[in-house]
Amino acid sequence: MAIWQKPISLDLIAAHSVDTAVERLGIEFVEIGDDFLRARVPVDKRTVQPFGLLHGGVSVTLAETLGSMGAYYSSPEGHQAVGLDINANHLRSATQGWVTGTARPVHRGRTTQVWQIDMCNDAGDMTCVSRITMAILLPRK
Repeated sequence: MAIWQKPISLDLIAAHSVDTAVERLGIEFVEIGDDFLRARVPVDKRTVQPFGLLHGGVSVTLAETLGSMGAYYSSPEGHQAVGLDINANHLRSATQGWVTGTARPVHRGRTTQVWQIDMCNDAGDMTCVSRITMAILLPRK
């Protein structure tokens, strides 16, 4: 059973990303499942740190992007989602290709949601695991 409470598609998500950090970093949403979102970020001159490794902050940006979009689209119409807390454990470096993140909800409550984002390199090796807590804001009257 799908968790999405608002209309969702790769095109809608892409439209939300125009002229944002998401677009500038080359983050691409690639799949929507019944209970997950998947996106990837290139490991290139826009996203590496001075030593040629994917910047840890870019991994966190990918995680926050996935968790935020997941929380937004899985909350009722008119509700907004904003980040409260995020953590990341960097497990392995990436120096080329893509890092792909998969976000799944751990908890979807009335006022908060918790999402886990697992990130892997092209070989399928885990590079980072992140967890984000989102506040779900009621519609303004």
